[in-house]
Amino acid sequence: MAAESWQRAEIPGPKKALVMKDPKVAYAMIKRAKHPVLVLGEFADEMKVGDGTLVDYGASLHKATGITVVATATYVKKLSSLGVEAPWMPLTDVGNRLVDESFEGFDGRGVHDLALFVGFRYYSAWLILSGLKHFAKHLKTISLDRFYQPHASWSFPNLRQEDWERYLLELSNMLGVSG
Repeated sequence: MAAESWQRAEIPGPKKALVMKDPKVAYAMIKRAKHPVLVLGEFADEMKVGDGTLVDYGASLHKATGITVVATATYVKKLSSLGVEAPWMPLTDVGNRLVDESFEGFDGRGVHDLALFVGFRYYSAWLILSGLKHFAKHLKTISLDRFYQPHASWSFPNLRQEDWERYLLELSNMLGVSG
């Protein structure tokens, strides 16, 4: 469970993500947040978690907690069929909106104070999280992906697939996702 970047040629600078070795940290941050958002990446409909995919996982979190979900790929129809009306937006535009303190949120209910990212190519998340780290001082970020993301505020360490799934399922159970 190392906390080293997989993108070794890039140096994240002196400020790096705090490592979440326990999903309770993510749970506490989500519960404390006033207006969190879950951003699902381009691989969310391919990555398996339990009996479903990250899209199913995001839909369950939305139903259990009311967290706003944003889709960055073409699985919006699947989210809709699961009862989640999520906007679709390219990842760079999501990053631009989250930096803007006057943006009223993806659901129109105000500025987001916590953004969770999962299901992305490593280097895509790296770049967006770097921009948010430097230009969105009002926002905390959590990477729920398998590999440590140094530009997030908090990140899981580098995990094996089965450990990553276990962490995500533990988090969803803590948040009250049933079944």
